[in-house]
Amino acid sequence: MSLIPVSDLIAKLHERGARSVALQFPAGLARQAPQVAAALRDAGFFVLISGDPCYGACDLALDALRHADVLVHFGHAPVEDRPGVIYEPVRFDFDVAVLDRALPLLSTRRIGLVTTVQHIHLIDAMAAYLREHGIEAAVAPGDGRTPFPGQVLGCNFAAARATGADEILFVGTGVFHPVGIRLATKNRVVALDPYTGEAGEVDADRLVRRRAAVMERARGAANFGIIVSTKSGQQRMDLARRLAALSDRAVLVMMREVSPGELLDLGFAAYVNTACPRLAYDDQARFPVPVLAPPEFEILCGARSWDDYTIDEYLSP
Repeated sequence: MSLIPVSDLIAKLHERGARSVALQFPAGLARQAPQVAAALRDAGFFVLISGDPCYGACDLALDALRHADVLVHFGHAPVEDRPGVIYEPVRFDFDVAVLDRALPLLSTRRIGLVTTVQHIHLIDAMAAYLREHGIEAAVAPGDGRTPFPGQVLGCNFAAARATGADEILFVGTGVFHPVGIRLATKNRVVALDPYTGEAGEVDADRLVRRRAAVMERARGAANFGIIVSTKSGQQRMDLARRLAALSDRAVLVMMREVSPGELLDLGFAAYVNTACPRLAYDDQARFPVPVLAPPEFEILCGARSWDDYTIDEYLSP
């Protein structure tokens, strides 16, 4: 069964006068591609599918767009304004009563409330449920990279900081987002998985200890490759240039896919990642040499103090 309704999408394509359409799906939705393509083809569109890996709205299939009138990017909200691109977030529902599992863990009567784009349509219902149980939930407005109120990304936690609350409730799956919120805000964070009902206070110390060990391994590196992504929404050339200026051992390296094999072939003793922040944090065990986040390299170079350790973020202009 398809999770993606296409009737509204077909109307949008007709409004744009599109006759050919390229489709892009992240890993979790890729199996929906044949059904969606068939429905669009039956509606009279020429369809092509991007088969490359997709890690978010920062990773648009612009090569596929060159062969179509419109690119439809599924599963994410826009992080950049691109002509010819339609963003189609996919909604995943749950019963907001599951928030009852988090209530005993909240230590204040005013919290910040955040979630991911898959659940953002439930943010008002979640805030109302908390209010009924005596909790005021502050929801920050969207900004350029996170356009929906209360939305966080794995590379942007501005909506958590902007609540002004001393305690944050994150509703969603996985550990990276809540750990990132903890490091970005320095506030107490409670994470609730809306499907398993598991809730707990977030501890970022384990990640920080792992990262400290990686930094120590990189300290005496003979040279550093400063990775610059060529992906549309990940390129941070200004940051990369600033980082390279901190050390005469640093050289810029432009890449589309950051893989262990490519880093091994290039032969640098260590790397600094300005592409997707999760590469350094989640994939370090796969890489042959240390891969640092920008704030970590700044600490090694003396441009930032250890007390100011924070997670790497893409901040809106």
